Amino acid sequence: MLYHIFYNLNNVFTSFNLFGYITFRAGGAILTSLLICFIFGPYIIKKLKNFKIKQVVREYGPVQHLSKNGTPTMGGLLIIISVVISTLLWAKLDNRFIIWLLCGTIWFGFLGWGDDYLKLKKHSSDGLSAKSKLFGQTVFAATFAAYLNFYPSNPDYATLVNIPFFKSLFVDFSFFYIVFVIITVVGSSNAVNLTDGLDGLAIGNIIIVAFALALFSYFAGHLQIANYLKIIHVSGSGEIAIFLCAILGSGLGFLWYNSHPAEVFMGDTGSLFLGGILGMVAVFIKQELILVLLGGIFVMEACSVLLQVFYYKKTKKRIFKMAPIHHHFEMLGLSEIKVVIRFWVVGIILAILSFASLKLR
Repeated sequence: MLYHIFYNLNNVFTSFNLFGYITFRAGGAILTSLLICFIFGPYIIKKLKNFKIKQVVREYGPVQHLSKNGTPTMGGLLIIISVVISTLLWAKLDNRFIIWLLCGTIWFGFLGWGDDYLKLKKHSSDGLSAKSKLFGQTVFAATFAAYLNFYPSNPDYATLVNIPFFKSLFVDFSFFYIVFVIITVVGSSNAVNLTDGLDGLAIGNIIIVAFALALFSYFAGHLQIANYLKIIHVSGSGEIAIFLCAILGSGLGFLWYNSHPAEVFMGDTGSLFLGGILGMVAVFIKQELILVLLGGIFVMEACSVLLQVFYYKKTKKRIFKMAPIHHHFEMLGLSEIKVVIRFWVVGIILAILSFASLKLR
C-alpha cells in the first residue's frame, strides 16, 4: 500500500524513491510486524485467557509438560495479524506472489484455527482428523500447483528442479511436478506443525528459515545477482522477501511471549500456515530441494514420526522413546531449554550450509 501511495510521488519529493527499494520495505515490514506483536501481544493473550482458549496437554509424554496445561493457545492469530498487516503496508499488492502467499496464509490459518477450535470443544488434544486436515491442505496445494502449471515462476524451468551444490544439474519431473509441488507444500506444513512441541522450538527455527529464504528470494528476483550466483531468475520474486521479513519480525515478537516458560502457544493456527508458506516460497523461487536442507530440523521431526509409526506397526517396538524426536531427547534427560537451543544451533548451521550451496558447486 505504501509503495503504491508514495513511490508514485517521487517526482514531488525524491526521498519517496526509498519505497522503490525492496531492502527498505523489507526493513519496514520487520519493524511493523515486530511492533504489532509487542503492542497487541499482551491484549490478545489476555483475551485468549478470558475466552478460556487454553492448551490441553496429553497425559503421556514428558511429565514436566503437564505444567503447561491451561496455557493460552491459538497465538498464531497474533502472527497472522501482524504478517498480513505488515505485508499490506509494505509489499506491492499487485504482485502475484504476494497475492498467493496472502491467500495461503488465510487458508492454512483457517484450517489450523478449525483444528484448534475442535480441540477446545472436545477438551482433548485431538482436533481435526488426520484425513480432514490432509484433505484441506491438499485442496489448496493442488490449486496452487495447477496455477503454476499454467503460469510457472520461470517458464524455462517450469518442471525442472535444481539439485543443490550443482549449478547445472536438474531433474525434470514433467507431469509429476504437480504432485511434487503438492507434497512439498503439504509436507512442509505438517513438518512445522510436528515441530511445535517445545517452547520457542518451532518459531525459533521459522525465524532462521524465513531469514534465509528472504535472501534467496531477493537473489532470485535480482537478475544480475541471480546470473552471478547461477541460480534460476524469477522475475518479481524479490517481493517475497518482504512477506518473509514480515514473518521474521512477527516471529521475533511472538518468541518474546513463547520463550520458556511460554505465555502462549501458536497452536495449529500458526504452525500450519507458517509451514505451508515456507513450502510455497521454495516452489516459487525454484529452490524446492534447498528447503530440505535449510529446513532440516522440520524434516528430521517429520521423519522421526514416520519412522516411529512405520517401525511400531511392523515390530510393535519403538525406535525413539517418544516422537517427534525433540521429546525423545527430553526423555533421555535433557532439559527443554537445552533441546530448543541446540535445535536452533543446528538450524543456523543448516542455513549456513544452504548459503554455501550457492558457491560450492
